Parts: sequence; C-alpha cells; structure tokens
Amino acid sequence: MTEPDAVTELYDLRVIVDRIDGRSVCGLAVGDYFDLVQSSQLRIPDGKHFCLYALQAVLPLLPAKQRQLPESDWLERDSLVCCPDPDERLIMRVERTGRRRIATDELT
Repeated sequence: MTEPDAVTELYDLRVIVDRIDGRSVCGLAVGDYFDLVQSSQLRIPDGKHFCLYALQAVLPLLPAKQRQLPESDWLERDSLVCCPDPDERLIMRVERTGRRRIATDELT
C-alpha cells in the first residue's frame, strides 16, 4: 500500500516516425506520431493511424522512457526504435514532451 500523498513523476512521450529507409507499406510517413500522456493514454491525431507492428515494437520501452533513468543507462541515452518489418526499415524516435506529477494511487 502506498502513502496517501505519494506522487510519481512521469514524462509524457511522443513517438515520431523519424525516417523510412525502405519502402513504406503500412501507410506511415515521416513526421507521423502518437502521444502517450497521463501515464497510460495513447493519443493519435484525428484522421491518422499508427501501424500495429511499429506500435508493438516501441510499446515495451515506453514505461521506462516515462521515468528518469540514470545517465549511464542505455535507455536514457538512446531514443530510436525500429519497426520489425525489414523491408520498411522504419525508424521511430521517442521524445519526452513534458513531465507530470500523478498521485501514485492513480497509476495502473
């Protein structure tokens, strides 16, 4: 059980298509993005989509990128993730867009 006033600081994130070195078959383009805000809310701009396979490649890294890690941690220094489709060679960049304080009891 957490303290009643416990607060956790998390970063909001934006995952952006940084480049496509192969052929784009999923319909994404450089600059397409989604945001992860308020710990667990995924937001995609109206009228846009994000490829399920690119999404599944980056999802496991996002909880760690939401937290401040030691400078020596590779995940603190690295922000690029590639889609698993070898023909596309789609590279995504994870950016921190803001920091928010959330009551620890409200986190999933």
